[in-house]
Amino acid sequence: MPIVKIRERGQLTIPYEFRKELGLEKEDVLNIIKIGEVLVLTPRQFVGDTVSKKIEVAMKKKGLKLQDLLSNLRTQRKRYSQEVYGKSKA
Repeated sequence: MPIVKIRERGQLTIPYEFRKELGLEKEDVLNIIKIGEVLVLTPRQFVGDTVSKKIEVAMKKKGLKLQDLLSNLRTQRKRYSQEVYGKSKA
């Protein structure tokens, strides 16, 4: 089991083999959670990443492609313009 030492400013170094296995790179951001007497570090995923992955999975399940969504977006935009402004906008 690797051992790390806390440096003067509270910094520690995550062992190379863990960084490599988890795909952590310089400037990556981690969450730190305190559970009792234990600190847990987890790679931080940005909300946009999580949302985009969920959308990608949903699209694959339905067999949709990006062009399908864009086409429907144009249709919905025209419908909205008609309802709000009483005329069609491109």
